[in-house]
Amino acid sequence: MTTALFLSSNDVDGLATSRAFVETVHEGYRQHGEGAPARPRTKLLQRDPPGMLTDYAAVLPDTGVMGGYMYAAGFGERDAWFMTPLFDAETGEPLAVLDGASMNPFKTGAAGAVGVDALARDDVETLAVIGSGPQARGQLRATVTVREFERVDVFSPTREHRESFAEELDELLDPAVRAVDSSAAAVESADVVITATNASQPVFDGDLLEPGTHVTAMGQYSADKRELDATTIERATYVPDLRERTEIDAGSFLHAAESGAVDEDHVHAELGEIIAGKAKGRTSSDEITVFDSGGTGIETVAGGALVYERAREAGLGTEIEFAPASEALTGW
Repeated sequence: MTTALFLSSNDVDGLATSRAFVETVHEGYRQHGEGAPARPRTKLLQRDPPGMLTDYAAVLPDTGVMGGYMYAAGFGERDAWFMTPLFDAETGEPLAVLDGASMNPFKTGAAGAVGVDALARDDVETLAVIGSGPQARGQLRATVTVREFERVDVFSPTREHRESFAEELDELLDPAVRAVDSSAAAVESADVVITATNASQPVFDGDLLEPGTHVTAMGQYSADKRELDATTIERATYVPDLRERTEIDAGSFLHAAESGAVDEDHVHAELGEIIAGKAKGRTSSDEITVFDSGGTGIETVAGGALVYERAREAGLGTEIEFAPASEALTGW
């Protein structure tokens, strides 16, 4: 028998800052860029009741942890449940099982911020956020740790949502956060654009992007949906989290390819390759860049490892037991 920790949502909540998540996720992408394995999500869909079972995984040998994410969304309860198993990357022994819901916006926001840090100009001043849900909050809170912004413009279709978002984040963050009345108003003057929506169609016109803008898109991971139009993809140096996603669920890229605007050679590099120095990131001040962040086991395992270590230090969690296969597989 071996023991592992079960960490509840209450255990996980508040254990690490956005900056700490960004640092550990940056390290995770470096490892992937140097060859550590990670695979895109798989999705099993059910029609009645409608729902989705999703998982993805990664191994981070330098961190010493491997694992992934499995979650169910929809089905009869029309809700979602997130589980993160972690294993020792050397021995293979289980380390922990996390209720991953509390961690989700932080580790996903951290991935977006790592993309901004790798691809955005150093002299950015204005940030546009399209979306006003928990993921948009996570993206914004993480992104302001890697660049100093003077102003953040927020748009989402429901006025009360964007105004509430702006009021809340304006009190928490240094840059002024304000709600605007359209995505165009947010994007036209932005140095960095973040999309964190559940939209199935593009949320802004790519012709509005000024030279030198960076875009992080993280709201869609479906071949049938997209947040960015073909113009944005065509104009940009395009960087996905995992190259394989451009053939599976990177909807914005797939739509642009189907329209003939780009082909597979338009994929510049994976984010990890840039972090690891295997490929160049931004090469000029007027270059438009896109980081397409669909969610991977890299940020999940990196973030989970961070939370696990913090929980151990704080004496949090409940011990659970696992039997190794050599004992449990009795062959009865």
